[in-house]
Amino acid sequence: MLKRLLSHDSPRSHLLAMLLITVVLGLAFAPFIFPGVKALSVAAKVLVFIVLVASFDLLLGYTGIVSFAHTMFFGIGAYGIAIAATRLGAGWGAMLVGLGGALVVSLVLSFAVGLFSLRVRAIFFAMITLAVASAFQTLASQLSDITGGEDGLTFKLPELISPSFEFSDEPFLGVSLDGRLLCYYFLFVAAVVLVLAMLRIVNSPFGRVLQAIRENEFRAEAIGYRVVVYRTTAAVLSALFATLAGAMLAIWLRYNGPDTSLSFEIMVDVLLIVVIGGMGTIYGAVIGATLFVIAQSYLQDLLKLGSSAASDLPWLSALLSPDRWLLWLGVLFVLSVYYFPTGIVGRLRTRALG
Repeated sequence: MLKRLLSHDSPRSHLLAMLLITVVLGLAFAPFIFPGVKALSVAAKVLVFIVLVASFDLLLGYTGIVSFAHTMFFGIGAYGIAIAATRLGAGWGAMLVGLGGALVVSLVLSFAVGLFSLRVRAIFFAMITLAVASAFQTLASQLSDITGGEDGLTFKLPELISPSFEFSDEPFLGVSLDGRLLCYYFLFVAAVVLVLAMLRIVNSPFGRVLQAIRENEFRAEAIGYRVVVYRTTAAVLSALFATLAGAMLAIWLRYNGPDTSLSFEIMVDVLLIVVIGGMGTIYGAVIGATLFVIAQSYLQDLLKLGSSAASDLPWLSALLSPDRWLLWLGVLFVLSVYYFPTGIVGRLRTRALG
C-alpha cells in the first residue's frame, strides 16, 4: 500500500526514510509539539515551499529546464485568491473562483512561454523567462486598482478557517482549537496530496521520457519522442503546481503583495533549496525546504544566543551578531554544497548503495 502511495519510488536509504518520517510527523504534529504563533507560521511556510520547490524540481531536476518565471506562477496563485476574496467576499465560492481563474491564467501563460521559448537553448530560455517574470512583477505593482499595488491586498476568508473561529473554549494539549489550526491542517493535507501527485507524475512513463530528454535530448527525439511537446507539458504542469502553492500561501497569510509572492528573492531561495535537497528528487524538496526555512527563520535567534554567550570576546560577539545572519546562511549553503554535491538525498542514496 505504501509503495503504491509513493508510486514505487522508495527513499532507498534507511537514514533518508527516517528523515522523511521525522519531517512528516513533525509537520503533522507541529501545532502541538511547537506551540506558538511563530512556530506554526514557520511550519506552514515549510509546507508551501515543499510544494513550490517540488514543482520547480519537476522542471529543473527531471526535465533539465532552467526557468526564472516560476515565482510568476506562484504569484498568480496568490493573487487569484486575494483578488477573488477582495472582490467577491469571504466565501468558499470566491476561493474556488480565484483558484480556478489563477489556474487558467497560469495554464495559458505557461503554454505560451513554453511553446514559443522552449525551442531556444538553455541560457536563452532562462533569460526569456526572467524577462517575462520581471514584466509581470512590474505589472502587478502598477495595476493598483486590481492588485493593490505595492501595498498588496488584505482580505478575509471563510469563518471556518479564520483565527477568530473557535471549535472549543477548552484548549487541547495546550493548543487553541480554532480556525487557524484547521487552516494549517488544510495546508498540510493539500501539501501531502500535491507531493504524492508529483511523485506519481515523475514515476510515470511520461516522467521517464522527461528524464530521457534531460539526459540526451537528441537521442530522445531520434527515437520518436516529440521533445517540444513533452517539455511544454512539463512546463505547464510545473506552473500549475506552483500556482497551487501560491494559493496555499495566500490562504495562510490572508494577504498578498508583490514582495510576498513575486520577489526574485523567492526564486533564489527555491534554487538554493533544490541544490541543497538534491535535483531530480521530490524527496529533496521535502528535506531541503524544511532545513532551509527553519534555518532562515531561526538562525537569527541562534546567533543572538551565541553573541550573548561570547560577550567576553568582542570580536567573536560581533561576528555572531544577528545582523550577519545572511553571511552565516551563505556559509551553511557553501558547506552543504561542498559535503553534499549531489544534494542531501543524492548523497544519502549513494551512501546506502556503497
